[in-house]
Amino acid sequence: MDISTFFSVFGLIFLAELGDKTQLTAMTLALRYPWKRIFIGIATAFLVLNLAAVLVGRALFMLLPLFWITLVAALLFLYFGFSTLRHACSSEEDQETAPTAADAVRTAFVMIFMAELGDKTQIVTASQAALHSRSLAGMAGVLVASTLALWSVSLIGIFAGKQLVKVIPLCWIHRTAGLMFLVFGLVMVWRLFSL
Repeated sequence: MDISTFFSVFGLIFLAELGDKTQLTAMTLALRYPWKRIFIGIATAFLVLNLAAVLVGRALFMLLPLFWITLVAALLFLYFGFSTLRHACSSEEDQETAPTAADAVRTAFVMIFMAELGDKTQIVTASQAALHSRSLAGMAGVLVASTLALWSVSLIGIFAGKQLVKVIPLCWIHRTAGLMFLVFGLVMVWRLFSL
């Protein structure tokens, strides 16, 4: 893959995800868990998703009905919305146990994996891989460009979340995040059942 194709795929994916639910999810998770653990979960989810998009392409969407993928993602967003709102203003002393590193990685992986499975960026990655499928280098370039773009957007979200806490009280950030998760979940459910 030549450098211009790499940057076009990177730019396409980066712009598509900037300000999307994935970036907001990364931002919110970074307020609850250590950023390195969040990034491990997010990075692994995107690597698995992009690898699937490149290797399997459209067959993935034929094997897994989009309805069920979207429903599970919507239910996860609703669950995390209610959970975040319920604990929005509880102080750290009120928490019985701190979340473990494994919890942070697992939560980030599941949230991103289910939210992005079948999402526009995975479809774009699959289509770009098909366009560049003449060579293994072309497909690998699409995988690398797409994955690096998604990791970059996620890191921006994580660090923006860390800075936000310096300006806005954590309680209000959690309330806003919980409401956003609920909105994402409800919109996904509405789209599923309005077809």
